[in-house]
Amino acid sequence: MTMRKTMATILGLGLLLAALPAPGIAALQQGAKAPDFTLSAARAGKPFSLSLRQALKKGPVVLYFFPAAFTPGCTVEAHLFAEAADDFTALGASVIGVTAGNIDRVAEFSRSECRDKFAVAADPGARVAVKYDTTMRSGDQTLLSDRTSFVIAPDGTILLSYTDRNPQAHVEKTMAAVRAWKARRR
Repeated sequence: MTMRKTMATILGLGLLLAALPAPGIAALQQGAKAPDFTLSAARAGKPFSLSLRQALKKGPVVLYFFPAAFTPGCTVEAHLFAEAADDFTALGASVIGVTAGNIDRVAEFSRSECRDKFAVAADPGARVAVKYDTTMRSGDQTLLSDRTSFVIAPDGTILLSYTDRNPQAHVEKTMAAVRAWKARRR
């Protein structure tokens, strides 16, 4: 009987550890197909319906999930993506931010913090973030999008999947992935 209890405990601990999110690793990895979605979004404060499928027709998409508009880390990340937006455009890529937090302020965030440079989409209930397996819980247990960036090729293949709560390296990593994609197409 003790051997069974020991094995059950070990198995239970293993399952528990497997269920914990691994820092720095997003669940949808390079090579996976990106789930399609359509969300309400804003660019330069103007609302519109954003379709990933439509965006991919124009070239690769840098899709970044962030926890909540107007929080310190998310504001820094938006500024960094805004500063790099013209470089992404020159490479044929577009940037899309998605948040499950402060969805009522997406239009304002797109104008002020994203500096009118790229679209920001509202993800009520984190439904799209769940499809990309990039969620976390806030202090009050609200489901939010985790800070994860993806680079998606026009055929829907994920070229990069990068999760880090620190916003600093997201632009650098996504820019490198877009440049590598562009270089392979020459």
